[in-house]
Amino acid sequence: MNEPTASSYPPSAKKFAFPKEEHLCRKKLIDELFGKQSSSFGVYPLRIVWLKSPEPTTAPPQVLISVSKRIFKRAVDRNRLKRLIREAYRLNKYRLLEQPNGHPVALLGIIYTGKEKSPLALVEKKLISAFQRLLTAPIVASDLPTVA
Repeated sequence: MNEPTASSYPPSAKKFAFPKEEHLCRKKLIDELFGKQSSSFGVYPLRIVWLKSPEPTTAPPQVLISVSKRIFKRAVDRNRLKRLIREAYRLNKYRLLEQPNGHPVALLGIIYTGKEKSPLALVEKKLISAFQRLLTAPIVASDLPTVA
């Protein structure tokens, strides 16, 4: 059987992984993400909260994925939606990482705010549009260094 092996792929093949190092787990960083310096916007059914890195980077941001227990009472439904968001992020994070000058995101929170369960295609489409919006985010005057 001609099954492809890891060595048969070209070296430029994209890595579609979401390793533990990219998961946002530390309480201090989560508090920082939802603090005063973070920015957010909505792309229904997702809400994107992000913290700007000091300089553009090519390293992947740490990501937090959340689904409200108030809206989805059953853990089965919450876990399914989190799996869909994780899969959409995993398949499309290259759009964020492969920018020629790097990307401005240090921490990223993806919060599902919809009231109904959405299919993967919709979640993926909205996440792609959120990445495009992140990459074209204007520089706020408070982000610019002051000249003395």
